Amino acid sequence: MKVYGELGYTPAKVEKGYADRILRIDLTSHTITIEEVPAEMKQRLVGGRGYCLQLVFDGTTAETRFDSPENVLALAGGPFCGETAFVGTGKFIAGTISPLTDSFCDSNVGGHFFPLVKLSGFDAIAITGNSDKNVMVLIDGDKGEISLREAPSAHGSLLEADGLLEDWKGDGQVRNVAILTTGKGAEHTWFGCLNSIYYDAKRKRGRAKQAGRGGTGTVMQAKGLWGIAVRNNRSKSLANLPVDVERLRKVGNQLRGVIREVDPKALRMAWQGTTSLIDMMNAAHILPINNYQYNQSEKTSRISGDVFEHKYFEQGVPDGCFPGCNLACTKGCDAHVLGTGPCAGKQVAVDGPEYETAAAVTNLGIFDPDYIMDYAWYCDEYGVDTISAGVTLSFLFEAFEQGLVTEEDTGGIPLRWGKEEDVSAIFHAMCEGDGFGAVAGRGIRYLKAWIAKRASERTGREPDEIFEELSKFGMECKGLEFSMYGTKESLAQQGGYGFSLKGPQHDEAWLIALDQVKNEMPTFKQKARALNWFPLFRTWFNLVGLCKLPWIDVRHPDAQYTEIPARNMPTAEYYVELVNATLGTDKTIEDLIFDSEVSYTLHKLINLRQGFGIREDDAIPLRAMAPVYMNEFLDRKDHYEKYLTESASMVIEGKSDEEKLDMLQEYRRLQYEKLCDAVYDAKGWDPEGIPRKGTLMRLGFNDPKYLSIVDGARENATKRAELRKSGKKLAN
Repeated sequence: MKVYGELGYTPAKVEKGYADRILRIDLTSHTITIEEVPAEMKQRLVGGRGYCLQLVFDGTTAETRFDSPENVLALAGGPFCGETAFVGTGKFIAGTISPLTDSFCDSNVGGHFFPLVKLSGFDAIAITGNSDKNVMVLIDGDKGEISLREAPSAHGSLLEADGLLEDWKGDGQVRNVAILTTGKGAEHTWFGCLNSIYYDAKRKRGRAKQAGRGGTGTVMQAKGLWGIAVRNNRSKSLANLPVDVERLRKVGNQLRGVIREVDPKALRMAWQGTTSLIDMMNAAHILPINNYQYNQSEKTSRISGDVFEHKYFEQGVPDGCFPGCNLACTKGCDAHVLGTGPCAGKQVAVDGPEYETAAAVTNLGIFDPDYIMDYAWYCDEYGVDTISAGVTLSFLFEAFEQGLVTEEDTGGIPLRWGKEEDVSAIFHAMCEGDGFGAVAGRGIRYLKAWIAKRASERTGREPDEIFEELSKFGMECKGLEFSMYGTKESLAQQGGYGFSLKGPQHDEAWLIALDQVKNEMPTFKQKARALNWFPLFRTWFNLVGLCKLPWIDVRHPDAQYTEIPARNMPTAEYYVELVNATLGTDKTIEDLIFDSEVSYTLHKLINLRQGFGIREDDAIPLRAMAPVYMNEFLDRKDHYEKYLTESASMVIEGKSDEEKLDMLQEYRRLQYEKLCDAVYDAKGWDPEGIPRKGTLMRLGFNDPKYLSIVDGARENATKRAELRKSGKKLAN
C-alpha cells in the first residue's frame, strides 16, 4: 500500500493507567504528530469521554458540521481501559460533531482496539481534516511506527477486516491485533457506526463490537478514513501498572464473585447476552412494536432469550469482550446462513444480536429470529447503527400507514408492518444510497420536514400541520432516534431520554427497569432525584474505560439493605476501590460524581454553543409520553382508565374514549413539564435548562469563553420564545 505519511516513535510507558500522550492525525495534510496530555485536562476531565469532549470543544466552533474539515473524530479510553485484573475494561469512547444532532455525540464500544492503542502509548487519538484520498492508519506498537497509507478499498466491511486481521496477526503465535472501521452504509446514511474488530483466539475469527450512536462512522467516511489498525504484542496483564496490585486484584475478584453468584439466577447474560431483556421488556409493556404504538405481543415467545441461547449462541466459549470479565455477555453465532438480502445463502458469523437490535426488528412488526440475525449482520457489514436504522424505518412505515408517505415517494416500495420483503427492500436501498433510500438514511428529524413538504404538495394541507402530526410519532429528540424502550408508562425514562445531552439513548439514564419493572422509584421526588444522580454515575464509566453492565445489571445481594437499592452501592464501592488502588488516591463516590459532573457540564456547554441545549430541545414526542391514536388507547383501555382515576385523580364517568385520550395526553404533558422544573433545579440549571453561574463556578467553568456561551444561550432562548409566541415554526 502506498504510504502518504509515517512517524517513528518510542511508545510511552503506561503508569497508573495513563500514557499521557495524544496521537493527532491531520487527514488534509496527511501529517502525524504526538503531543503530551495537558496536566489540567487530565486532572479535570479524567480520560475517555472527558478527553473526547475537550478535543472536540477546542477543535470546533458553532459553525462546524459533521463533514467540516476541522471536525474532530476523537477516540479515547481511560485510566482503567485495558485493566485485566478487573471486570469490563475494554471500553473506549468515540466522540464528534454528529450529522444527526449537529452537536457533540459520543458512543462507547468494547473490544481490544483501544487497550492495544494504550499499550502502544496513547490515551487519545484526535483525527481532523478530510483526505482527498481514501486512507487508513496503521499503528504498530511493536515496532514504534505509525503510518498513513492507501486504503485497501473504498469502504470498510466486516469481511474485508477479517482478512486484514489474518494478515496482521501472522502465522504461529497469535498477535494482538484490532481494527476500527466502518462500511458502505456509513457513506450513504447519517447514522453510520464504527466496528471495533478484534481477533478472538478462542473462536479463531474476528469479532466485532459497535460504537453505534450518533453517526461516528459517517464522520469517518466523510474524512476519507477507511479505518485504523493497531497491533501490539506486549502482555495485557496488569499493563496499566496500578499502584497497589494486590488491592486491585482483591476487589476485581470480589466483583467477579458477585457476577458468578447473581447472573445465573437473574438475567443470564453469560448465556443469552442482552437478548435476555426481551422477555422482561415484553412482560412489562416496554418492548417497542410498530413504531412504539404497542409494547407487548404474544409473538415475543418466538424471539426470547431462550431461543437465542439454544438455537444461535455458541456456548462453552468464554465470551467476554476483553480479558478479566466473567459477565461474558458478548454472545455470537459462528455459522448463520443469511436468508435475505444481496448475500442470501452465504454463511457468516454474527456477533450478537443485542437486545436493541432485536427490538429494532419487533418495532417493524417482525418476530422472526432468523431475520433478526440477518438484520444484525447486515447492519454491521454496512456499518450502520441498528437502532437509528430500525427506528427511522419504523417511522416511515407509520407515515406510510397514515398516508403521509406513498409508493410514489418510496419508488414503488410498499411499507407494510411485518413484511420482511418490504423492510429488506427499503433497508438495503438506504444502506446503498439508492433512490428514496438516500433520503431515508438522513434520519427522522430530516425526514419530518421532507415528508411534510411532499405531502403538502400532494394534499394541499399546510406543511406545518403535517410536520406537527409527524412529530407526534417521529421518535427522535435533538435529532437522535430513540433507543428501544417504550416509555409511555415510565416518567423517569421519559426524562432520561429527554434530558440526555446527546439525545434519547440509554447510556446516560437507563431508568426504565428500575422505575417500571422493579418500581423502585414510585414517587415523583424519587424520579427527579434519580434523573440527577444516575446520568452522572452512568457517564462516569465512560470517562474511565469501563462497562457499566456489571454495576447496573448485576444487583449485589447486599444492595437490598441500603437506603437506595437501585444505586447498587455495594458494587459502586468496588469501583471506588479500583480508582484508589490504581491511582493511589483516597477518592470517594462523591468525588467520582463530581468528576463526571465536570464533563457532563462541558457537554452541555457544547450543545449551547451549537445553538441547542435549552428546555425546548428537551421536548419529547407525544408517543413517548402517551398513546397518540385511539388504537393505542383501546389496546390498553382498562389500564389507562385505571390510571386516570387512581394516579391522575380524574373523573372519567360519562366521558367518551376520545375525551379520555385527550385527558391522558394533557396530564402526561403536564407531568413532563413539572419534571423538567424539578430536574433542572436539582442540576443547578435555570428553568430554561441553562446552567446557573453558581453551578459553573463550582465546577471550575469560570473562563470567559464558557460564560459567554451561557450568555448567548439565554439570548437564544429569549429569541426562540418570541418566535413561538408569533406562531412561527422553527422546525421548518
